[in-house]
Amino acid sequence: MTSSMIWIVMIAVMVLSMIIQARLKSRFEKYSEVPTGLSGAEVAQRMLQAHGIHDVNIVSIEGTLTDHYNPQTKTVNLSHDVYYGRNVAAAAVAAHECGHVVQHAVGYGPLKLRTAMVPVLTFTNSWISWVLLAGLVFYQAFPSLLWIAIAMFALTTVFSFVTLPVEVNASARAVQWLDNAGVVSYETKPMAQDALKWAAYTYVIAAIGSLATLLYYISIARRR
Repeated sequence: MTSSMIWIVMIAVMVLSMIIQARLKSRFEKYSEVPTGLSGAEVAQRMLQAHGIHDVNIVSIEGTLTDHYNPQTKTVNLSHDVYYGRNVAAAAVAAHECGHVVQHAVGYGPLKLRTAMVPVLTFTNSWISWVLLAGLVFYQAFPSLLWIAIAMFALTTVFSFVTLPVEVNASARAVQWLDNAGVVSYETKPMAQDALKWAAYTYVIAAIGSLATLLYYISIARRR
């Protein structure tokens, strides 16, 4: 793939990312108007209990769409609107995060791999910008430095693609439980699926963008 083609892909990824983010926001705003009988916190509590998980806390955090599961602290962290919201969007997000808890409990392979990569990625992300800059500036004296930076960035790309099945599987578990538990109905189940689908697209576009950036760095190294 030529540099010009890579640039086209990167620009397309940026445009698609903005479109997906806007679509995701509008979908969550729309489905936040569709009521359910339970709050996001109650959905999370019931889903964990249904899977026999009693050692994970559910807490409210600041921000919008900042929801996540932390396996180190064993907490399901839900944004204020999701924690207290009694709507389809809140239920979908809460159940999705609990889907990660279930993955952790059953030893879901891709999640175990992603978790194992986190310490390495934390170190890599702290240094990659400096190593890449040094590799570009001092390429003539230390040509291998740029390739080390590329190898470090390749780890982040692999991490992005490992994340995809983890997120898709968590959403599938969420929708299945919401349906079986009667939290969503025949009319609202597609809404929950749609909200989580657009959330998943953000991970897809991030992975493609990371791959395009990796190829761009490789093309620079080859030209030099």
